Amino acid sequence: MTTPCLEAEAITTARLDLLPLLVEHADEMARVLADPALHTFIGGTPDTPEALRSRYQRLTAGSPDPAVTWLNWVIRLRGDGCLTGTVQATVNSAGAEIAWVVGTPWQGQGIATEAAQGLVAWLARQPVAAVFAHIHPGHRASAAVATAAGLTPTDEWHDGENRWSRTR
Repeated sequence: MTTPCLEAEAITTARLDLLPLLVEHADEMARVLADPALHTFIGGTPDTPEALRSRYQRLTAGSPDPAVTWLNWVIRLRGDGCLTGTVQATVNSAGAEIAWVVGTPWQGQGIATEAAQGLVAWLARQPVAAVFAHIHPGHRASAAVATAAGLTPTDEWHDGENRWSRTR
């Protein structure tokens, strides 16, 4: 099975615009992702605007592995006109590994759920066999997002995180 050739395109949900990631998003996203508490389950520390610009340059350049496609979006809350987080999909022949993060001020508003549902719906229209996410067992909010997006936990574990999946 080969990796589908995909490109991130704008995805619209009821309240959100998922916009393909641009390097120009780095300054605003550095503020969105500045809370150290966001790194409780994923590790690391918040990036500076410069470090985030560098990271976004690498991401928008694409995967160096031709068998892997990186798709990245920023989440814009349409009514407020501000960025609130990101969603991503790393696609290979087995499927799409997805992830999401929403800045602390916007948590608890259903933004991650709506964004993940929009991403999974978009992936369902693409030649992607399955969708996966890896979720820390203590991260109940991410488990709720994955459930709402149609993923279910599996018996597989990787680096202390449970693999969730959705197949066609």
